[in-house]
Amino acid sequence: MHSLLPVVLSCLLLAFSAGVKADVYSDVNRLVVSEQWAKAQTQAEQHLKSQPTDPQMRLLLSRIQDGLGQTAAAMETLQALTQSFPELPEPHNNLAALLARQNRYAEALTALQAAVRARPDYAIAQENLGDVYIALAIEAYQNASKAPAAQPRAANKRLAAEQLLKASAP
Repeated sequence: MHSLLPVVLSCLLLAFSAGVKADVYSDVNRLVVSEQWAKAQTQAEQHLKSQPTDPQMRLLLSRIQDGLGQTAAAMETLQALTQSFPELPEPHNNLAALLARQNRYAEALTALQAAVRARPDYAIAQENLGDVYIALAIEAYQNASKAPAAQPRAANKRLAAEQLLKASAP
């Protein structure tokens, strides 16, 4: 009976630590949802001091950084995550969203392609990929409309693509 006690205690300790870990994520996520960015950042960074490679908390940290207007820091966090965990689609997708917001569509396209390679059934990345393709098409039509021979046709296509992109916006 005594030989089982260490095993039982170990199991309880693991269960307790898993519960604590889940609470940290819940707490930080709750702060993010309520846009309490500074508190969320403090808790996330505190957690990352003891577990610096934790991908879930690093992903949350990037969201916090973006919420604080620290877009460059958020992008750096996501870029590092894509290097450490290339098999995770979320960091690629989130990086692409930040790049697209800066009209850096070619880079966003590359990031989204990596997200889809990591998980082909990732619907959000697939949808974002479609939006980036539309944005790239708008740029191409805009450039084409500068040529006198193609102006009306390219301008009409650009307007149609812009309407399509507006229709897909949340």
